[in-house]
Amino acid sequence: MNLRTIGVIIRREYLNKVKKKSFLITTLVVPILIAGLTVGAMYVMMTTKDKAKTIAVVDGSGIVAPYLQDTETIQYRFVTDTPVDSIKTRLEALGYDGVLSVSALNGETKDFTADIFSQKPFGMEVTDDISDKLDKALEDYRISTYDIEGLDRILKEVKADVSLKAYTVAADGEEKLSEAGVYSIVSMLLGIFIFLFITLFGGMVMSAVIEEKSSRVVEVLVSSVKATELMFGKIIGVALVALTQFLLWIILSGAIIGVAGKAIGGGLLAGTDPEQIAAMAQQMGGSEIDGMNLEAPSDLEVVMSSLRNMNVGQIIGLFLLFFIFGYLLYASLYAAIGSAVENEGDTQQLQMPLTIPLMLGYIIALYAFRAPDSSLAIFGSLFPFTSPIVMIARLPFGVPGWQIWLSIGLLVLTFAGCAWLSAKIYKVGILMFGKKSTWKDLWKWLRQS
Repeated sequence: MNLRTIGVIIRREYLNKVKKKSFLITTLVVPILIAGLTVGAMYVMMTTKDKAKTIAVVDGSGIVAPYLQDTETIQYRFVTDTPVDSIKTRLEALGYDGVLSVSALNGETKDFTADIFSQKPFGMEVTDDISDKLDKALEDYRISTYDIEGLDRILKEVKADVSLKAYTVAADGEEKLSEAGVYSIVSMLLGIFIFLFITLFGGMVMSAVIEEKSSRVVEVLVSSVKATELMFGKIIGVALVALTQFLLWIILSGAIIGVAGKAIGGGLLAGTDPEQIAAMAQQMGGSEIDGMNLEAPSDLEVVMSSLRNMNVGQIIGLFLLFFIFGYLLYASLYAAIGSAVENEGDTQQLQMPLTIPLMLGYIIALYAFRAPDSSLAIFGSLFPFTSPIVMIARLPFGVPGWQIWLSIGLLVLTFAGCAWLSAKIYKVGILMFGKKSTWKDLWKWLRQS
């Protein structure tokens, strides 16, 4: 292959794509849509509140009513002279959204049952709030039956809340704080990103090949250059176009979200009582996310230390390496499929063998951040058709060097073999017209070329 010729094809492919109106429009419109959806979701989450529910309560236990205090989302109406069966059939007429029925207290088992009836299902916020209050009422009642002075205080004192901090120990004995949840989030995001990139960019290559074939432009091109040079030039050219557009999307979306988010956030906080803001901050300070108590400043230190503990340079370098060869592997196969058909509707059957390993890699990657050293995760990170996704998902947890280099070596060899096979199919398929190709036809072209 002539590298200079491939360079000319790359330049032609890149300039042709970026000069199109469709490229300019999508480059500008997509960030606006992304920013609009993101800021819109933020605004809705910050301003929208669920309509307050009015719930009738028939308390047969005699202990629940004091615990059912009205909130912003639930208002309770206690009913004593009307049976539940009569209320639940006339909810709308009585002005109730639902009716909570609490059975009589069982003195032997010290419990009761509760049912709630409504015409429309309640959200989890409502049902969880009611369930928590019922649990609290029954717990306090059971404590009172033991007739032990200060039992409630004793139980609170003995209740344990151990804060477990994890450390990784370097070869020189240095200890660094680490948090598995941080590694898991980074692992999941890396796996998702590389899966989306390979799928999106590979599909763009296939569409570009089909477009040139259906317009018969390819007949002119192959008279001047080799089919393999055309294929590789197109693969690299489309990758550069896609990367350019993706980077522009990130920059423009980030800028729009930053400006709009600041404006909306400032506007919302401007009309909020300072005491209310302080109460919200205090409430958020004691919240827990996935088992991590964020109340103490040390927890933020754990998160930052976990991020610093990662070899960011190695992760970025290997991410680019696995993305490049993973993309080249799948893009060459997508190019072969595009050369075998005349429209995208005929690609469904031929794409299936490519879609399955990509989805398999995505599924294993989601499992890998839970068990990064399991046999399944190791296999997925070494198998060339899944390794670009799975190996990247394992990197934050630390992977032995021999596994990384073996994975890269297998990926490069597989890419070389698939590119050679794809080039043979591309050389024949790109000039085939008027017939819907099958896997049998592709096998025949491989044997003939």
